[in-house]
Amino acid sequence: MTRGPGPRMAEALADIVVCEPVRTAVGRRHGALAPLGAADLAAAAIAGLVERTGLAATDVDDVILGQCYPNGEAPAIGRVAALDAGLDIRTPGIQIDRRCGSGLQAVLNAAMQVAVGVSDVVIAGGAESMSNSEFYSLGLRGGVRGDRVEFVDRIARGRVTSGGRDHPVAGGMLETAENLRAEYSISRGEQDELAAESQRRAIAAQDGGVFDEEIVPVRVPQRRGDDVVVDTDEHPRRGVTADSLAALRPVRSRVDPDATVTAGNASGENDGAAVCVVTTRGRAAALGLRAYVRPLGWSVTGVHPARMGIGPVSATAELLDTLGLRLADFDLIELNEAFAAQVLACLREWESGFGFTTADRERLNVHGSGISLGHPVGATGTRILTTVCRELARRQGRFALETMCLGGGQGLAAAFERVS
Repeated sequence: MTRGPGPRMAEALADIVVCEPVRTAVGRRHGALAPLGAADLAAAAIAGLVERTGLAATDVDDVILGQCYPNGEAPAIGRVAALDAGLDIRTPGIQIDRRCGSGLQAVLNAAMQVAVGVSDVVIAGGAESMSNSEFYSLGLRGGVRGDRVEFVDRIARGRVTSGGRDHPVAGGMLETAENLRAEYSISRGEQDELAAESQRRAIAAQDGGVFDEEIVPVRVPQRRGDDVVVDTDEHPRRGVTADSLAALRPVRSRVDPDATVTAGNASGENDGAAVCVVTTRGRAAALGLRAYVRPLGWSVTGVHPARMGIGPVSATAELLDTLGLRLADFDLIELNEAFAAQVLACLREWESGFGFTTADRERLNVHGSGISLGHPVGATGTRILTTVCRELARRQGRFALETMCLGGGQGLAAAFERVS
């Protein structure tokens, strides 16, 4: 496990702030953002951030971006996106992968980098274009044998292989959700109710203009006609109810007659990017940046890959123990909705071990999450942080918790405090 910063690092982090978080809209797979690759989306987010803040091309010391499905089209995506966004040619960049937590981990890595004095100003975040994740084939360098070549879906394959050689999960992330459903006796009805509520909250936030200030418009070229500007999330669905979700067929029903996970109570496959500036309080003031939060600490833990979705429980427990806080101390809690079954399994543990109540759900995923807003995996950690930073400011709250389950059997939890 990786516990949060020790006393010396905690002292150094006291001066670190997250500024001006922004994101693109989240597009459906093969939706409005599909013509753009992950690097294009990241560059658009960075360019929007620079335009809003007035950062100079030479102000940024590094760009750290999370991405789960990279390829040779944009190697070290942080560097490619920095160049494409017009930052100074001397600006370096990097790509990191902690599966679904990659975008959040990028921000935490940036915080450490600034805290130890390696950098003063870092743009951090994540990007993913699941529409453009490719099919690939191994072994072709040695020549083709036989009369056919097998191609593999990079997304589907990564879900199976993330447990390594000794812990394969043949059914991928869906199987891990069904494992938790069986272990915790979670009904289909509970899952559909949670999913419907997620959709309701996302639509209410969208209609209320909650996301307007955090989304930077993205210009998308069209094959015919003028470019289209995308500035609205595509994944939320109006009019969804638990009853309408109940009509959907479970994805794994052919191999598991008790299966309950459907396209309606699971997260989407999406496109998007999100970024922020990580720097010191003094540098933020000098650059005229608005600081939203400071990182208090974080924890990363491992669980069995077949129980991937329960990772937030151990990660949160370690973090709370390190910081001496309780779930009740957080004004806002974000638990990414990879699957409704996975969220409910975590809530079962929180209710029995942390005193989390049904009433506390009013502080949880207040504007929806992966089921309703979508899950562009490399970007989601920063998308969540972008939304929660701005909501914490609106509510004048103090603490926010963000926690996620990660493919391969990991949990990531991070705590933030609003900067006055």
